[in-house]
Amino acid sequence: MKRGIVLFLALLMVVGALAGCAKGPKKGQLDVGIIFPTKDESRWLADEAKFVELIEKNDYKAEIMYSQANSATEKTNVESLISKGIKVLIITPFDVEAAGSTIEEAKKEGVHIISYDRLITNSDAVDYYISFDSIKIGESMGQYLVDRAKKDGGSGLNLYLYSGALTDNNSFDYFQGYWNALQPYIADGTFVVRNSAAAMKYKDKLDLAHDELYEIMQSVDTEWDMEVSKTLAEAHLTAASPEEKEVSFIIAPDDDTCRAIADTFAADSDVKSFWIAGADGVEASVQYMIDGMQDMTVYCDPVVISKVAMDLAYDLIDGKQPEGDVMTDNGKIEVKTLQSDVTTVTRDNMEEIFFNNGVYNKDDYKNWEGMSDDVKAIYK
Repeated sequence: MKRGIVLFLALLMVVGALAGCAKGPKKGQLDVGIIFPTKDESRWLADEAKFVELIEKNDYKAEIMYSQANSATEKTNVESLISKGIKVLIITPFDVEAAGSTIEEAKKEGVHIISYDRLITNSDAVDYYISFDSIKIGESMGQYLVDRAKKDGGSGLNLYLYSGALTDNNSFDYFQGYWNALQPYIADGTFVVRNSAAAMKYKDKLDLAHDELYEIMQSVDTEWDMEVSKTLAEAHLTAASPEEKEVSFIIAPDDDTCRAIADTFAADSDVKSFWIAGADGVEASVQYMIDGMQDMTVYCDPVVISKVAMDLAYDLIDGKQPEGDVMTDNGKIEVKTLQSDVTTVTRDNMEEIFFNNGVYNKDDYKNWEGMSDDVKAIYK
């Protein structure tokens, strides 16, 4: 009997040792927790789909959660993932400032923190920041309108600028990018900003301080929300004279807000034509581009950025500490940053970028080959 007990205990020790050497998580334990800010923006659903594909291809366990634009829910999500034993947290914060205290608890538990697409500010708990080049995105949007204005000619052109949420550091980078491209042409009178007196106040200043950007953006903040965008655009058009909106140049911070703003401008009988730029390259905006309701987007490929994030997470689990491409100041520390490239997409290269590369299926869209003469004329 004693001999049997001894053999049984020895067997348990061998099994335990083998389990400790095996690759991957223990049963019921997570390796990676992923938190997105909301399901209400198509951008994050696209990123989730790519993360799911990557997760299914490896031995590590991961869970994706949404905070639904609520910092309290975000905190609860982080606590839940900690309790499940995560080693790496990939988080896109709803509020970049508030998230700093939320991730402290995870950091104390030895969790590696990756700030995904939005940089958590004023916190020393962030290990890495993964993003697209947000300033470059804004510059691409602004440059498109500059090039269009040069082609059309004239001065005093009506310009409408919209920003992302003030709780998101990317919004400030996007807006600074717009400003880098547009400011010289606002200063020389090519453009007149019709929906922001603050923008015109700073028309002669290229490099804006954070508080100056804030002053402009607070009156054109879409909160990344389509209904808010629609309401803002309606208010701006109501306040404008017919001449101040007859031909308009518009920047929306992303494709979802772009569609809402485009619909609003299209519904105003005083608006005869408009040029509008968006960003992200989401599926729903492809039809708008085909129909001439959106003129360009900056494609932020979720395949690229999600793979960078998961590769980094696995490296951290394996004890590696990759260097960043650049360092980004989050207000408290310099954070190692990995940046992904973006692609400007117009109707001219949309087939190559979206359809030929298999991002979207051309057969899902109407009138790709059979555009009306009016829409074709827009792009000549």
